[in-house]
Amino acid sequence: MTVHANLSITLGAALLLAVGCTTPQLGAPFRGAVLDVVDMHLHFGQWHDIPPETQQVLAGNFPFPLGLDAEGTAASQTTAEGVLAQLDGAGVRRGMLFAVYAPRSVGIATNEQAVREVAKFPERLVGLASLRLDRWNRDAQVELDALQAALSEPGMVGIKLAHAHQHVRFDDPAYFGIYEVAEAFDAPVYLHTGLSPFRGTSQEAPYTDAAYVETAIEAYPNVRFILGHMGHDFEPDFTEPLDTVLDLALRYDNVLLEPSALSDDDDFRLPFALQRVKELGLVERTIWGSDGPQAPGFVGRYLQKTLQAMEDADYSVDEAQAVLADNFDRVFAP
Repeated sequence: MTVHANLSITLGAALLLAVGCTTPQLGAPFRGAVLDVVDMHLHFGQWHDIPPETQQVLAGNFPFPLGLDAEGTAASQTTAEGVLAQLDGAGVRRGMLFAVYAPRSVGIATNEQAVREVAKFPERLVGLASLRLDRWNRDAQVELDALQAALSEPGMVGIKLAHAHQHVRFDDPAYFGIYEVAEAFDAPVYLHTGLSPFRGTSQEAPYTDAAYVETAIEAYPNVRFILGHMGHDFEPDFTEPLDTVLDLALRYDNVLLEPSALSDDDDFRLPFALQRVKELGLVERTIWGSDGPQAPGFVGRYLQKTLQAMEDADYSVDEAQAVLADNFDRVFAP
């Protein structure tokens, strides 16, 4: 599909929302069936809350001529309306917005903003809350109280952490109070695992390597840990970090996997990861996410790559449906 076609779909879906028309047909064709789809990994926010270096990276994702007005393009993509337009264009039923507190790398999208955006389309959007970790020695209890308040809001169903972006070791017990809140609210915790292309992130193993999460996974068996990116985010050698998260999922019932941001020029990582998931019997522990919206049509393109990877790995209709929606609905059931 051309860039112009993707943009037309996105703008068309937005127009339908604006005039109050019926939601476009949702679902993804796969092996003669139409699959329900949920995207558990979506970002929102405001351009001015993103550091300039990261703005440049994001602008590079926008095709010409949209990159000439990066701020305007981003603004059209990262509101609830923009996200929902991408979901409609891709045939995705529901999406999850991430609050983010990473002022040194990708910026800030607050819990309060997430609550407001989710409330615009409560039947289609839910959110993950987060909290600031850069002033923990002074404000730990304040931040934990704010997290609890956010989790008490309608549609806020879990917690999002990005240790590499927030400069906190996975195994630092000073922050384990977050998991106590997660347990009290029965809130799954999404963890960014792997490296990041953005400046201002920690690149050392204790901040990126999922092996360092095991201490928390073992200490909090009632907390469900979702290992985002399946250990990879622009990691040159994918097999080792992938093996780490797969091993954790095999050994701990409270570990789930999320295969977002696995696209690469060779189209190797996403198919390889989903093939390993099937081989090891971890289909029921995997929840799909795109890491969108990023650019016009991104969610739809990543979904198509996922469907092709599942086809290549010989997923059954039921297995594909589990990854694309059923596992999400089970884990985040009200």
